[in-house]
Amino acid sequence: MSHDETRIESAAEQPRSSVRPTLKTIARLAGLGVTTVSRALHDAPDIGEETKARVRQLAQSLGYQPNRAGVRLRTGRSHVIALVLATESEELGINSQLIYGISEVLTATSYQLVVMLHDPAADPLGPIRNIVEAGAADGILFARIEPRDARVRFLTEHGVPFVTHGRTDMSIEHPYFDFDNDAYAESAVRRLASLGRRRLALLAPPLHLTYALHMTAGFHRGIVALGLERISVDTIDTDSPHELIQADVFRLIESGTRPDGFVCGSAVAALAVTAGAEAAGLVLGCDFDVVVKESSNLFRKFRPAIETAHEDFRAAGRWLAKTIVDRIEGTADASVHFLDVPRLAVPEQRETVVAGGA
Repeated sequence: MSHDETRIESAAEQPRSSVRPTLKTIARLAGLGVTTVSRALHDAPDIGEETKARVRQLAQSLGYQPNRAGVRLRTGRSHVIALVLATESEELGINSQLIYGISEVLTATSYQLVVMLHDPAADPLGPIRNIVEAGAADGILFARIEPRDARVRFLTEHGVPFVTHGRTDMSIEHPYFDFDNDAYAESAVRRLASLGRRRLALLAPPLHLTYALHMTAGFHRGIVALGLERISVDTIDTDSPHELIQADVFRLIESGTRPDGFVCGSAVAALAVTAGAEAAGLVLGCDFDVVVKESSNLFRKFRPAIETAHEDFRAAGRWLAKTIVDRIEGTADASVHFLDVPRLAVPEQRETVVAGGA
C-alpha cells in the first residue's frame, strides 16, 4: 500500500470530528497546498487526474462540504443549480428519475442540486424570480413549458443560465431537452389503426403547455391521414384527478359514445382510462386498446396489453445537468437542444407493425 493510500485509509478510519473539515484539513492529509486542493476539487485542467482523484477521495472520506458563503464571496458564484418542479407533476417516479439523472452528472462536478417545489396553480414565474433576485443559484432547470413562457423571457433578459425540459414557441433561442410528443401521438394513432381501432380519443396534458399542443397536432394529423373518427374528451386532461378521469370515461362509454382506442399523455391517465372502460364492461385488447408513453416497464410487467412508448427521464436528467453546467461555464451556446424521438414497443404476442410514424 502506498503512502498516499495509507493517509486516505487512516482518514477514513478516524471518527468524524464535530469540527467541520476544511480545505486545510484535506491539504494537510494529502501533503498538498490549500490552493492545489481547491483547484483539484474544482477540476482545474492543470491538475493531474491522479491528484484530483486522491483529493476527492480524501474529501469524501472526511465528509468535506464547501463553505457556500465563502465560495460566493470569492467567486461570485453559489455553485448551486436549482431544479424547479411543480408539486403535482410527480407521476410513478418521473421526478425521482429526472433528479437521479441530474445527480449522476453533478456528482462529478463542484455543483450542488437544490430542488424547489411550487404550486402548479400559482404563477410559475414566482419561484424563478425569487431565485434570481436572491442570487440563490448559478443556473436553473425547469419543466412544464408554455408556448410563450414568461420564465424563458425573464431569464434571458436577466442573463441567467437555464435549460428547460420542453420547448417554447417563441423567437427566443434557448437550450432544451424535449420528447417528440407530436411523433408519439401520430405513431400511437397508427398503432391503434393497425389493431383495427377506428374511433379514437386523446387524453392530452393541459392545453396551456407546449407539449400538449404538439401531442394534439400529431393525434389530429394521424386521424385525418387514416380517415378515423375523433371522440372528444375535452372535459378532462392528464392533470385531472384519476377518479375524475375514470368516472368521465365510464360515463362516455355508458352514453353510447364509445371510443375503441385511447391515446394517453401520462401513465396515471392510462390506468384511469383503462379502469373506467373496464368498469363499463369493456375488455382491454378485445373491445378497446390503449397507447401510453411511460418512463418505466410497469405496464409491460403488470398490464402488458397496454401499448407503450418509452420516455427516458433519467437520460433527460443527465442531458439537462451536463448542458446547464456547460452554459454556466460558457462552453455551450443557447442553440443547443435534444429531441428524443419515440418508438412504440410492440408486445411479443401482438406482432402487428406500426405503419409509418416515428
